Amino acid sequence: MTNALRYLAGAALAATVLTAAPAMAQRDPAYQAARTAGQIGEKPDGYLEVVGNSPASVQALVDDINIRRRAEYTRQAVASTSTVEQMAFVAGCNLIARTVPGEKYQAPDGSWQTRTAAAPTRDARCI
Repeated sequence: MTNALRYLAGAALAATVLTAAPAMAQRDPAYQAARTAGQIGEKPDGYLEVVGNSPASVQALVDDINIRRRAEYTRQAVASTSTVEQMAFVAGCNLIARTVPGEKYQAPDGSWQTRTAAAPTRDARCI
């Protein structure tokens, strides 16, 4: 299977990860507060990162969420013919697309951007 087809196949499985982020936000007010404040942002590799200087509690929150995401990507990769990295990439594409105005995301050039009403700038491989 080609990489492009693996990405497409992984897209369906990665959709389950996408429901985890909004659900987690509803359960953890600290997560939503950090997103709204621009303290954390979505990365193209499917993980969160602290943006700028934030309290240690925000880093701990990001670490916890990333551990959970990695576990889910691993579970999905085992259930498909994709790799963990491919699953994470597809999820990253979709998670960045789902950001809302005011939230941070990492552009393909590595810079942190604040989402506006326009579509976010994503990797050219995102579908």
